[in-house]
Amino acid sequence: MNALLTPELPAVPGPFRAAITAAWVRDEAEHVRELLAVARQPHPDWNAADRAAIQATAADLVRRVRARAQDQGAIEAFMRQYDLGSEEGVLLMCVAEALLRIPDPETADRLIRDKLGEADWKRHLGQSDSVLVNASTWGLMLTGRLVDLADGTKRDVHGAFKRLVGRVGEPVVRLAVRQAMRIMGHQFVMGRTISEALARSRKGANAAYRYSFDMLGEGALTQTDGDRYLVAYRKAIDAIGATGPFPDVFAAPSISVKLSALHPRYEHAKRARVLAELGPRLLELAQLAKRHGIGLTIDAEETDRLELSLDLIFQVLADPSLQGWNGFGIVVQAYQKRAPFVIDYIAEQARRLGRRIPVRLVKGAYWDSEVKRAQVEGQAGYPVFTRKPNTDVSYQANARRLLANSDAIYPMFATHNAQTIAAIHRMAQVMLPSPAGRGVGGEGPGSPDASARAEPSSGASRHLLPEGEGKTHWYEFQKLHGMGDDLYAEVIPRERLDVPCRVYAPVGSHEDLLPYLVRRLLENGANSSFVNRITDEKVPVEELVRDPVETVSAFASIPHPRIPPPLALYRSQGSERDNSMGINLANDAALHALAERINDAGAGTWTAAPLVPGAQPSGEKLAVTNPADRRETVGHWLPADAATVEQALKNAVAAQPAWDATPAASRAAILEHAATLLESRIATYMAMCTKEAGKTLSDGIAEVREAVDFLRYYAGQARKHFAPEALPGPTGESNTLQLAGRGVFVCISPWNFPLAIFMGQVAAALAAGNSVIAKPAEQTNLIGFAAVKLLHEAGIPEAVLQFLPGDGATVGAALTRDPRVAGVAFTGSNDTARAINRAMAAHDGAIGVLIAETGGQNALIADSSSLPEQLVKDAISSAFTSAGQRCSAARVLFVQEDIADKVVDMLAGAMAELKVGDPGLLSTDVGPVIDADALALLEAHAAKMATTAKQIAVAATDDSVAHGTFFAPRAWELTSLSQLTRENFGPALHVIRWKADQLDAVVDTINATGFGLTLGIHSRIDETIDRIVQRAKVGNIYVNRNQIGAVVGVQPFGGQNLSGTGPKAGGPHYLPRFATEKTVTVNTTAAGGNASLLTLGD
Repeated sequence: MNALLTPELPAVPGPFRAAITAAWVRDEAEHVRELLAVARQPHPDWNAADRAAIQATAADLVRRVRARAQDQGAIEAFMRQYDLGSEEGVLLMCVAEALLRIPDPETADRLIRDKLGEADWKRHLGQSDSVLVNASTWGLMLTGRLVDLADGTKRDVHGAFKRLVGRVGEPVVRLAVRQAMRIMGHQFVMGRTISEALARSRKGANAAYRYSFDMLGEGALTQTDGDRYLVAYRKAIDAIGATGPFPDVFAAPSISVKLSALHPRYEHAKRARVLAELGPRLLELAQLAKRHGIGLTIDAEETDRLELSLDLIFQVLADPSLQGWNGFGIVVQAYQKRAPFVIDYIAEQARRLGRRIPVRLVKGAYWDSEVKRAQVEGQAGYPVFTRKPNTDVSYQANARRLLANSDAIYPMFATHNAQTIAAIHRMAQVMLPSPAGRGVGGEGPGSPDASARAEPSSGASRHLLPEGEGKTHWYEFQKLHGMGDDLYAEVIPRERLDVPCRVYAPVGSHEDLLPYLVRRLLENGANSSFVNRITDEKVPVEELVRDPVETVSAFASIPHPRIPPPLALYRSQGSERDNSMGINLANDAALHALAERINDAGAGTWTAAPLVPGAQPSGEKLAVTNPADRRETVGHWLPADAATVEQALKNAVAAQPAWDATPAASRAAILEHAATLLESRIATYMAMCTKEAGKTLSDGIAEVREAVDFLRYYAGQARKHFAPEALPGPTGESNTLQLAGRGVFVCISPWNFPLAIFMGQVAAALAAGNSVIAKPAEQTNLIGFAAVKLLHEAGIPEAVLQFLPGDGATVGAALTRDPRVAGVAFTGSNDTARAINRAMAAHDGAIGVLIAETGGQNALIADSSSLPEQLVKDAISSAFTSAGQRCSAARVLFVQEDIADKVVDMLAGAMAELKVGDPGLLSTDVGPVIDADALALLEAHAAKMATTAKQIAVAATDDSVAHGTFFAPRAWELTSLSQLTRENFGPALHVIRWKADQLDAVVDTINATGFGLTLGIHSRIDETIDRIVQRAKVGNIYVNRNQIGAVVGVQPFGGQNLSGTGPKAGGPHYLPRFATEKTVTVNTTAAGGNASLLTLGD
């Protein structure tokens, strides 16, 4: 039996490394209390005098900066007026980024009309005398000149702007905003090239700083991207090195490297590939930096990449060629709960390697996305703190940790906060070694007194580090280029704090500026941030420099009260259900635990047979084989015969009345118990999804979570809808509306969601008071059988829920034509849905109910305002996740011709990075299609496309797919949607170009197919989005994201026209469709008068 997950598991780590993983989602309150204790008392002799000194230093810094603010730069004024805490600031950033990327003027002008008219620009008038604020806002910056505004114009800038647009049109405004952003670019980007940046770094006041140069750009999507960044880093290191020699590596300039820029699949699931492919690239850059005597620092990225980064970094650092070089730096994010343990691990590794490792401590720039991802994935907690002051406390506590390990770590503190600067300065004076015990800057832990000074807090005597003596090699501050200049002008001079500061200096084009700038402003530019408030005279100095320890200590709740734990997401919004629990596949400890459970799930012994009380089915059991390797038998199943079908119908008819009479709350409680059981056995059902249905491990988690969500959601809906509802009426009369089950429901589910849709259909029918006969797809009987057994265990009577595996002719047709069946819930093809509809229409009895969800020719529309990188990621996810075998999968990508060439090239490059193979391995992106019939249909379609379409790409495969039913993901370019005559259910994407004036025609073409299941839209123009939404006749529309993965109760799922009957599964209108309605009217005066009226009084 092929093992799941195990072949790619990393070795069990040592204690320091394991402590990092264990702290991933620590309890926030407990963790912050520990950090508070450290930040409050960083040294045994720390006292009130130290705290007073910090406040005095911080207050002095603020007052000096405010004195300088009278001569503030244009960009500082701009940031204070248009920060990301205002709607206008967000819009301006979005407009600018989009305008710099949109190639065609028509779309750019639509963006201007769309965005620059919807914000409250008026409220910024009179708030600043800076010409840049006005010019940037109103588009009056022409050909690079700053145009001063006349007094009359200043009094009515809003009207003037309207007149300007009316007079000169959007093209002039387009040019104006682009020019404004180029001027911003000069402020925030050190240079367009590394040579320009280096030259600028040596001019005037810039020469007082150290520099770490960052090559702008987002993560690599393709190997070509990674190669381009590698060349850019090489050239930059050579250029920086050419400005040497440098006295020591800590004072030397450095390069900041983003690992995601060097490898297109820099993610935990690709661990082995990353270590094998990215390792040599990083080693080459490190060797080059060592040769030049400069530093190289690895930037921090998202939380799920942290531990992979550390493994890669120390794999490279262990290379003998880097021995003796202390320039390899690491960034630690204080908003991560794992930060203290990361620092401990770095220090332990540094001592083991005989190095001193530079560590840059930052707050963290991905907070909002980290919170959302934890909620979406159903994690046990958040990997980051939910309050900014908690992060501030973490920063101070971890700053102390860095200083305490200064034998092994060179501390670098990236901050724009005066209180933080003052606190670190004081801690350094107290904690760093005395001059007598201090060596030169390059000294590592091999010095005689290194071990003695590793942990001064353990009882070392207190001493103040003398000012100006050797501190340049013990720690430094860091800031972003273009921010905090006034603050650090009061920090670095010898007569002030006399601590060096390094500038994080971006290098690149203005087109690459905006994604970087938005992250920086999210980190530093919000209304509540120190950067924004330091020059605001309305904010008292005492408030600005308040110790975060005091702030957090005063909180009634340490976690943010308005950010619920991920599992309480829905309860916090008024829904009485838990969010389903997921598994963090980037957590090595979770992976080891999952591997043990998933491989102990009994694959090979699984069985399925009819579950019908009183029946004695007979026949030969049929083998079930693994779609990824047909040589592997994973279980056996026994089909139902005609007698078993008849017995099931009798049982269902007899059992339904008692089940319907069971209170809705009791039925709901059983379903909720089933959800808890299913959630606790997620590994078993994941194993079945992989071995029987060919699903990847991540798809298996999603499958189980959706099934759990269905059970809980419909339980809640039953409580809500099936309690008698009082209706209005005249006095002396009561009126109530009651719902009840229809009778016997047949649930026919598909193989592509063998647990989620199966469980959703069954749970809804049961919740409504129906008895259920469940027929799974022939390809996935084992999963259906296990699901029904679990529901029986939870408390559903065996005669109320029966299981009938079998083919469509023997089981499906017999059930749907039987007049005892009151309704059918079906997901599958249009042909089968029509056959069921005809069979039910032929009943002599009551007209039955058909709830059908069928296929779709799902499209994704992208205009030229969309971000090509994000578009391609979402197109690949939408088209190829689950081997393209989702009802919602994208089949056609309509891309505006102005960006089509770029998108098609990116698509081909990204498809080359897909891993097709064993779905039981974490590294696999695309598994097999379900069976030989599905494969044959896809291969026939590929043969047709070979003669009628232009091939864009075919994903690579290897020998590992030889024994499975694999179809390599493919993309073709078509000239017209009419070239597709049917839905092609698999990993097949078709691209069609359209012109900017053809948007309505594109939507009409999609509507004309008759399908209407899902539609994706990629655009940053609200008017365009609204136009498509209003015109498209589809059930689910997704904007600027992928178009798969509808969440129960959040994105109710179901189509229109040929894509389904409705109502939407997982939505508020679904459950009543399984029920009948009854109105009860009682004349309450019949017993002798209207008591309620007579007792009203006067």
